[in-house]
Amino acid sequence: MIVTTADLFKHCYGKYAVGAYNINNLEQCVGLFRGNLGKVKSNDDPVRPELAAPFIVQISRGARAYTDKRFLEAVIRTAEEVFPEAIFAVHLDHGTEEVCYDAIDSGFYSSVMIDASHEPFEKNVEITRRVVERAHEKGISVEAELGMLGGVEEDISVDEEHACLTDPDQAKEFVERTGCDSLAVAIGTSHGAYKFKGSQGLHFDRIREIQKRLPGFPLVMHGSSSVPRELVERINRAGGRLEGASGVPEDHYLPAAKLGVCKVNIDTDGRLVWCAVHREFFRDHPDQFDLRGPGKIFMAEYAQFIAHKNQKLGSAGQLDSVRQALSVGA
Repeated sequence: MIVTTADLFKHCYGKYAVGAYNINNLEQCVGLFRGNLGKVKSNDDPVRPELAAPFIVQISRGARAYTDKRFLEAVIRTAEEVFPEAIFAVHLDHGTEEVCYDAIDSGFYSSVMIDASHEPFEKNVEITRRVVERAHEKGISVEAELGMLGGVEEDISVDEEHACLTDPDQAKEFVERTGCDSLAVAIGTSHGAYKFKGSQGLHFDRIREIQKRLPGFPLVMHGSSSVPRELVERINRAGGRLEGASGVPEDHYLPAAKLGVCKVNIDTDGRLVWCAVHREFFRDHPDQFDLRGPGKIFMAEYAQFIAHKNQKLGSAGQLDSVRQALSVGA
């Protein structure tokens, strides 16, 4: 069942965070749905309530342009039929104003992100407000961004010199003036696999200050992949050259959720799982060329990865509770 991110955030606020996972192909989509239902081995496994979680499927501008956006949308629609127990939002990640309007008018997305964070404050407010008005007419949630994350991921590239943390007072003003439903804040994370140098990590003091000014308002954490050391090592042993990759410690997810972070974006980690599986498969089976071999392994491994992430986010085991809350609120 497709719901809005606002529906999910009402249930999770202050208790746990909902995982927001980017997908680009069939195998990622299948693994994602399996993992969020605890079906870690096959589509036909029974739902494991202790692992089942609500989630957010994210489609980036890069994913929409990879082949044609309609292919990916069709895959998600089919997944909804194959996995009818799932409760999830379909979210446009890092949309421009034009792309947001296209997503809103498509009738498919339940949530969009307008990213005008690179613009001056007043321009960001102006653009975001227009998108909010258009989206709310159709009952679609809007995520906006204030502050700028460093790093590189797909078509997003911000050098560390221009990255800046979100100002708490500006955040309050921004939300009041735009009417957005959630706010992505810059709190020390960054895009890509190379997030931190030394002991740098999340700025929990900044999250607390933002929450004080926006009590009860959903915050979003971008660039939140943990870049597991074991995945990086697997990739490097199989011929990769990822040197110095590091990410957000998984034990930071729940403390951030307690401070109002309702949505945690995870993209890089999923790519690392894909890379490790495929490098290892063709290293170990040099006589093979069939893409379905590593594809089957990836779907199972990605499902296990998603179930693990949801346990760290606190969303594992919450699916039935969300379903009940949605039926009561209907």
